[in-house]
Amino acid sequence: MKFLRNSLLPLVAVAVFTAGAAFADSLVRTDPEVAGFSRDRLGRISSYLKNEVATNKIPGAIMLIQRKGKLAYFETFGVRDPATKAPMTANTIFRIYSMSKPITTVAAMMLVEEGRLSLEEPLSKYIPSFANVKVGVEKKGEDGKPALDLVAPRRPIFIQDLMRHTSGITYGFFGEGAVKSSYLDAHLFEGDVDNAEFAERIAKLPLAYQPGSTWDYSHSTDILGRVVEIVSGKSLYQFEKESILDPLGMKDTSFYVTDKARQALIAEPFPNERKLGKDFEMNDPRIPRKWEAGGHGMVSTIGDYARFTQMLLNGGALDGRRYLSPKTIAFMGANHIGPAADVVPGPYYLPGAGFGFGLGFAVRTEAGVAPVAGSVGEMSWSGAAGTSFWIDPKEDMSVVFMAQTVAQRGRLRLTIKNIVYGAFEK
Repeated sequence: MKFLRNSLLPLVAVAVFTAGAAFADSLVRTDPEVAGFSRDRLGRISSYLKNEVATNKIPGAIMLIQRKGKLAYFETFGVRDPATKAPMTANTIFRIYSMSKPITTVAAMMLVEEGRLSLEEPLSKYIPSFANVKVGVEKKGEDGKPALDLVAPRRPIFIQDLMRHTSGITYGFFGEGAVKSSYLDAHLFEGDVDNAEFAERIAKLPLAYQPGSTWDYSHSTDILGRVVEIVSGKSLYQFEKESILDPLGMKDTSFYVTDKARQALIAEPFPNERKLGKDFEMNDPRIPRKWEAGGHGMVSTIGDYARFTQMLLNGGALDGRRYLSPKTIAFMGANHIGPAADVVPGPYYLPGAGFGFGLGFAVRTEAGVAPVAGSVGEMSWSGAAGTSFWIDPKEDMSVVFMAQTVAQRGRLRLTIKNIVYGAFEK
């Protein structure tokens, strides 16, 4: 193969590409200089990640860069499982956690384009229990200890709130506060619940903020997944499989890996890196459950997810098939929590400085401010177990990085991004 001549990718084995043949065959492999990169500078990614593996900071990783419709970089590092020492390959399956959110949001936006769902509709239209939610306001009780006062919401939760994390719903497994504690006390993850039952459990809990007032990372996309089920009349996975995954050729993207022949392909972290937060540990996708969590439940391969990001970069189309209108993609990639929205960042504002939030992912609003290089208009998000992606329309580029690491995830994302932008020649 004449993929990335000379020394940038010294040993990307034929077996690796055979495993990801459907993905690889859909792209034009090129020298990085044709895609506007310095070969030597792009090679810094390889040096950096090889050192991360050699110094036992991560078991393994895999990374891919597409630019100008061409595959400019692809390499695997280390092992997929530190216990078995099986090598990292293109068909390795990763828990992508919150990188599930953009897929669920695209599914919902398909229903919006069909006129079957509207962003300004109240959530209670589809899940009536949410008509009765209250907002939890902390104040001191008569004994001087914090107490939770329940007040009426000033307005309903809208579908748009679910997509941009302004619903007032929260997560309980990180952060402090009485509302978050109530999420832990509710034992939301116990038992084998489906999306319908999980939504009912959330509807019984107080909101952390008034709907539409504050960006707060949350189970909102899990609830959005339930809305997709109600509107489509299908399970979330069935709808996504028929509308997005199968047409895109994302054959290894699902909620669980039930095929025993493929279970050995699942990437694993170091044993001491399975805890993601309070009462929340890395799941085992080999064990199927009823719950298809639209906010964090999916697994995928780098080839599958790269096809999804390329579709978004292309304005909603890939290989002659359109999934969303380019106008819809531009709408999703606009900042939906800007000054006109009167939304303030909460204390755990994960997009960070220089970023707003669109529908399903962060969007870059400033060329500077953030402590990492990038372009205004960039769309990005990441997963709690170490996966991340970003799409840079200005540079016609999408990047997908996959690893299973909790401790190193934030540092890796920032460093890799700076190396990529440092490799640009034009």
